[in-house]
Amino acid sequence: MIIEIKIPSAGESITEVAIGNWLAENGAWIEKDQEIAEVESDKATLPLIAPESGKLSILVKPGEKVQVGDVACTLDTEGSAAAPVAVAVAAASKGKEETKSAAPVKNEQGTGIKVTPLAQRIMDVHQLDLNAILQGLRKITRQEVEMVVNNQLKTPLPAPSPVFSGRQTERTPMSPLRRKLSKRLVSVKNETAMLTTFNELDMSAVMEMRRKYQAAFQEKHSLKLGLMSFFAKACAESLLLFPKVNSMIDGDDIITPAFIDIAIAVQTDKGLMVPVIRNAQQQSIAGLELAINELAQKARAARLSIEEMTGGTFTITNGGVFGSMLSTPILNPPQSAILGMHNIVDRPVVINGRIEIRPIMYVALSYDHRMIDGRDSVGFLVKVKELIETPVKMVLEGADPEKILLDL
Repeated sequence: MIIEIKIPSAGESITEVAIGNWLAENGAWIEKDQEIAEVESDKATLPLIAPESGKLSILVKPGEKVQVGDVACTLDTEGSAAAPVAVAVAAASKGKEETKSAAPVKNEQGTGIKVTPLAQRIMDVHQLDLNAILQGLRKITRQEVEMVVNNQLKTPLPAPSPVFSGRQTERTPMSPLRRKLSKRLVSVKNETAMLTTFNELDMSAVMEMRRKYQAAFQEKHSLKLGLMSFFAKACAESLLLFPKVNSMIDGDDIITPAFIDIAIAVQTDKGLMVPVIRNAQQQSIAGLELAINELAQKARAARLSIEEMTGGTFTITNGGVFGSMLSTPILNPPQSAILGMHNIVDRPVVINGRIEIRPIMYVALSYDHRMIDGRDSVGFLVKVKELIETPVKMVLEGADPEKILLDL
């Protein structure tokens, strides 16, 4: 029997999508519930799941635009699964759970190469290592042949490189998500009065707290205590004191939510994803850390739902993980502000008249000056600085514990 697999709905108002990547080859035997393709819209990436086992016939090319409800492929449930590779993979995968993301593998030269679980099973069945696969992918071009003819090639051919050699070019269609992001970024530049203010944070207290309680935190929550949760908590407390930074413009009106939904920018292979943590003002640092970790894993596995990326009243992005010292983050519309974190560097600073070496992070707040004035933007960033440098204030809604003690 031939089963048609149609493009699923990616959410309301989305009618056009694209096949981002086929996870199985045309003609391959597919098992029931196996993920066979990634469907990309301008908001999210969804998996295409096989409803039954069968032989795959692909009808849509990667990157090709299709409508929701179109047939992407078919499965012949009466087809043969007797191909050596298909049989071997089925035997090797029996009783095992399918892993959703590719795992990095080291070859003899120590280069990190990602291998999908299905590819690894085939390699295991046929007793192939990574170097054997790389050898099979090596390509001899006209330049190498001419060099041999002229007796100029004195060394073995280099290992395959992810960069292009010579003057080759590659043209790939832009994904719906990338197209949508491009339009949004251009509109932000043209339609807002964006301004950025900066400050520097002494990270000593947070880093000492992480060092002191990291083991206990991991034992209780099975998760490392990172930096982003501290910033999410500090921003949530500061937004309560400076609600304009949490507001947005809608036509001629200003909308100020009574809640704080913080969006966290996550870099993925598909592009920048910005999942949202709801009601961040009600969560502890541990709760925020767990939420951030869960959403980041979903983002990198391209399994975020539309709801998990919808909304958001404020955004945090961390260029420091890539080594950025300073940047001017661009707004995430329709939000009016975004905080940019950067790398931590030991710098000389003056403490009580003495020069000391402290771990310093530069932070940047970009904001829409139509909505937010300098007093609110600078005040917000100063409050974030205060909470990060004295984390205990976060449990006191930003208040000074000494003033509470003295009833001031």
